[in-house]
Amino acid sequence: MLSVKRLLMPTFLESLPEVFVSSTEISSQVSQAVAEGKLKKLASRLYTKNMQDEPEVIVRRHWYDLLKEYYPDALIADRTALENSPAKDGSVFIVSSKKRNTELPGLILNPRKGRGPLESDLPFINDLWISSEPRALLENMRPSRARKGTVSRTLSREEMEEKLDKLIRLKGEDYVNQIRDKAREIAKELDMKKEFQKLDDLIGALQGTRSTELKSDIAKARKGDEPYDPDRAELFLKLFEDLKATAPGSRSAKNLSQQERINLSFFEAYFSNFIEGTEFEVEEAADIVFRNAIPTERPEDAHDVLGTYRVVSNYREMNRVPKDYDDFIEILRYRHAEILTARKDKNPGQFKTKVNVAGSTQFVHPDLVKGTLRKGFEIYRALEYSFHRAVYMMFLVSEVHPFADGNGRVARIMMNAELVSVMDQKIIIPIVYRNNYIAALKTLTNDRRSEPLIRTLDFGQKFAHSINWSDYEHVRGQLEECNAFMDPNEADRQGIRLRLPV
Repeated sequence: MLSVKRLLMPTFLESLPEVFVSSTEISSQVSQAVAEGKLKKLASRLYTKNMQDEPEVIVRRHWYDLLKEYYPDALIADRTALENSPAKDGSVFIVSSKKRNTELPGLILNPRKGRGPLESDLPFINDLWISSEPRALLENMRPSRARKGTVSRTLSREEMEEKLDKLIRLKGEDYVNQIRDKAREIAKELDMKKEFQKLDDLIGALQGTRSTELKSDIAKARKGDEPYDPDRAELFLKLFEDLKATAPGSRSAKNLSQQERINLSFFEAYFSNFIEGTEFEVEEAADIVFRNAIPTERPEDAHDVLGTYRVVSNYREMNRVPKDYDDFIEILRYRHAEILTARKDKNPGQFKTKVNVAGSTQFVHPDLVKGTLRKGFEIYRALEYSFHRAVYMMFLVSEVHPFADGNGRVARIMMNAELVSVMDQKIIIPIVYRNNYIAALKTLTNDRRSEPLIRTLDFGQKFAHSINWSDYEHVRGQLEECNAFMDPNEADRQGIRLRLPV
């Protein structure tokens, strides 16, 4: 990419990559293009034809190309081999026969002496090499000091504890044990027996088989009775901060009659099940709920709808909000058991024993469920307003996914209980609004942006507040006029949205 032959000027600029290292063959053409304002110099012999972006942005975007240009024999090593990108100060750490550092805008290439690629190391972009995971873990057990204004060559002890904790969370103890076995063999090749002993002790401490002192809070939690998922804990804190910065609305449902509560609860249960794929026609669901007409071909699905309705229509139950963590767990398990009472194979009221996945999202590991719920609940306690607590509680349960099935339904029940407890309007998610809701959840999970979820649930409450729930047939007519029952994918294709009643 970076070696450019002498070319005629009309085609010269077009042939250049975004950033390149000049050579004697093209130096005169490069100088002419710089003089004409068509190229920009970034560092010694380093140029770009991108005249808009900051030099640091351009260089960081092509760090692996530049690494190959300046250090053709580079093995990416130390912390860079674990982080797979330049450090926050732009440092890239490598093994190379060259000795001198290279400083570029936004990038510092740091070579050191050492053994080149082993058979177990991995090929990287542009014929470079990168240390294998076992080798990189060994390398990072070496102590190093950060110079003023730069990061250290290897991760700190706390960072290594967090890195290994994450490996255990995502890939399991068996995987980490395999890594340790490979590291033992590599240590013999590289004469890194001391580093292996440190790594072995650290893994053992995290697995509870060694008494080695741990430094990070995450590692200490794993060694204790309730390890937790630190990535989720950070996500819950982010939502908490965003909610605290959002002015809460107040939509009272103080004077709802008994009939209004019944109708609202029916459609709440109906829509909540539809979101999860338990689909019935409205009249079928009404027969199940109000006439106990359980279809013989789908008895379990029918009981899901009925179980959800029995919880959400019981306003005494829905007035319960957790006083402490133990109360939170008891309420959560009870409501889940009530929803899935007919599905014994789903272990109603019992936390999951296997990892659950939705698309590309892997939810919290079973071993971390209790600890992560506890961390999340500690944050929840500091929220003051009912809408904030409702949004947070729904996301907490949904993101942990503590049960094998029924997580979405119980999350929305926990959400609405926060509102019912202070006589505020419930939030409902009609069928047509499903994609908005799911997309908002994914945006917070994957992109750490909570505004779409807060906005989506706010409109869900506003919509529910705008409906007159007093008469079943009238409610159904209003919901139809508002597109509530429309298939969300078909609605997206036609540009149709959930709207408020006229």
